[in-house]
Amino acid sequence: MLTRILVALIFTPLFLGGLLFLPTAGTAVMISAIVAGASFELLRAAKVPRDSGMYLCTMLSAAVIPMGWWAGQGSLVTLAAAVALMAALFFTAIHRYDQGEHEIPFEKVMICLFGGLLVPTFLSSLVRLRLMENGPFVVLLPVICAFLTDVGAYFAGVFLGKHRGITRVSPNKSLEGYIGGILSGCVFMLIYAVVLEKCFGFAVNYPVMALYGMAGSAITELGDLSFSLIKRQCGVKDYGNLLPGHGGMMDRFDSMTFAAPTLLVLVQLLQAF
Repeated sequence: MLTRILVALIFTPLFLGGLLFLPTAGTAVMISAIVAGASFELLRAAKVPRDSGMYLCTMLSAAVIPMGWWAGQGSLVTLAAAVALMAALFFTAIHRYDQGEHEIPFEKVMICLFGGLLVPTFLSSLVRLRLMENGPFVVLLPVICAFLTDVGAYFAGVFLGKHRGITRVSPNKSLEGYIGGILSGCVFMLIYAVVLEKCFGFAVNYPVMALYGMAGSAITELGDLSFSLIKRQCGVKDYGNLLPGHGGMMDRFDSMTFAAPTLLVLVQLLQAF
């Protein structure tokens, strides 16, 4: 527990500092590094063959997508990365099949496409939020949902949790914990709204901020369960050990993968400030 807390105290300020204070190019580079590492961990957990070159192709695709959004060519770069990655993966799979040994199953190809395209596209929402008007304030919305929902769910589960085992994916988590996570997301989002209004002079729409918190927290918990399901099916406890006590990049940013695009959509549809 002490290690987990110490790593959080070091990693969280570094991540927030990079997200808020680096030039947008630096933020994009940081997200590129995160998604490249996360894609590697995902492929390793799924036991994708390491001697196939699929790791390198997937990581390169993942890394280039956030940079494309920073450069203002996100859709084009994502499409080009998708075509290049798909071609490289299937070329490798066909070659292995022709050789008649060490064939690459179709699900391994799809895992690479998931790690090299979907995960970086979703997490690139952080870059897109950072580039928006009032970007340093807007980009904190999914961070609040992803990080503080976990905190609320943990404490609600510890002190109030009675109905456990509602899902086999995370049998130790309770219904009270899930509800507490969603409520805490709303509360922290409304607290953030007060800070924006009182400290920075924004005119804030509180009902919309509450919607951000509720929807963002709910999708955060689904994201956490979704990547836990992948770990269960792959037979691993954590995706990696880069962050002691927390696992790897994929463990740390699993819920953010769902929260960031959700908040991007909400912000574009309904502006709260």
